[in-house]
Amino acid sequence: MSQGQDSSTAPLRDVAGTLVLVGAGKMGGALLEGWMRLGLAPARVAIIEPQPSREIAALAGRGLRLNPPMNMVGEPAAIVVAVKPQNAAEIMPWLAQAVGGATVVLSIMAGKTLEFLAEALPDSAAIVRSMPNLPASIGYGITVAVPNRRVTAAQRDLAHKLLTATGAVEWVDDEALLDPVTALSGSGPAYVFLLAESLAKAGAAAGLPADLAARLARATVAGSGELLHRSPLDPATLRQNVTSPGGTTAAALEVLMSETGLDRLMREAVMAATRRSRELAG
Repeated sequence: MSQGQDSSTAPLRDVAGTLVLVGAGKMGGALLEGWMRLGLAPARVAIIEPQPSREIAALAGRGLRLNPPMNMVGEPAAIVVAVKPQNAAEIMPWLAQAVGGATVVLSIMAGKTLEFLAEALPDSAAIVRSMPNLPASIGYGITVAVPNRRVTAAQRDLAHKLLTATGAVEWVDDEALLDPVTALSGSGPAYVFLLAESLAKAGAAAGLPADLAARLARATVAGSGELLHRSPLDPATLRQNVTSPGGTTAAALEVLMSETGLDRLMREAVMAATRRSRELAG
């Protein structure tokens, strides 16, 4: 789900219970902004954040509960954990006390497995682990989520609605898939940014002024990404449509699609990131 959704179809307007957001930094803040856009009343939200932004503090005037004592919150419908993974050990004991019998815990902490979360929470805890990516911060992300066996259909539906605040959502049943997911969509924005860098350097090497090459590369990557987003055609068809036989694009693609070209480099890059994700998860 992207920016600009019609609030008349807001899926969070009728959500019952309190939503607790633990950590309201860049990604947590993006989730909160999306929830408000999707119709969630500020009074339904409690935020645990020692350094709230000015915008979040302002929501307290509209009923949002900022750093309340948890005994004043009641049993949360969902607790969304959006702190940095290195802070996980510090907040898990608090989370264990806050989780109620019907609470779903939704984690967006990178590298923290369902097993890690389950060991720190009550045995009956319903847990969803998810992996968003950087474009989620502007509402154009893609998040992949995996539930543990305690998650009910209703809890999964609530988690799905919460995650759609920052973009599209895909579900998997095998947690091991989150390692290649991390390598592809989690780290993928960096690959796209590198493409823009490389294009700019190549343009400068071909004789363009460096600042013009940088502007052309940036606009080309951004525009092509938006075209891919809007078009019903697959990437291969879009590529073919812009490639005339014997033309300039074909000459470039002959290099990029060679045995040692982009496909091979991207496979090696994604495999390296997948291996590292597994190492970090333990």
